Amino acid sequence: MVERLGEAEQRALLDAHPLWSLDRDGAAITRKFVFGDFAEAFGFMSRVAILAEKADHHPEWFNVYNRVTITLTTHDADGLSARDAALAAQIDAMVG
Repeated sequence: MVERLGEAEQRALLDAHPLWSLDRDGAAITRKFVFGDFAEAFGFMSRVAILAEKADHHPEWFNVYNRVTITLTTHDADGLSARDAALAAQIDAMVG
């Protein structure tokens, strides 16, 4: 079983990634992205999909035209885990 992050670890995660926000009563983090057009948004989603597949940790996401919303949570931990922190860091590094 994957270990769930404690409150202090959640705060550290948000401090390290301020564009993400707690969601689902602290069980997930969410970030919204806006791109120039659909092709840019889809390209971003494709790059995230490759990262997620390599990590065997898949995001929940929503896309409309140039907007992408990503929610990260670990179902095996019933909340946030180090897997979410790692994927958020990779996504943030990708978009700068």
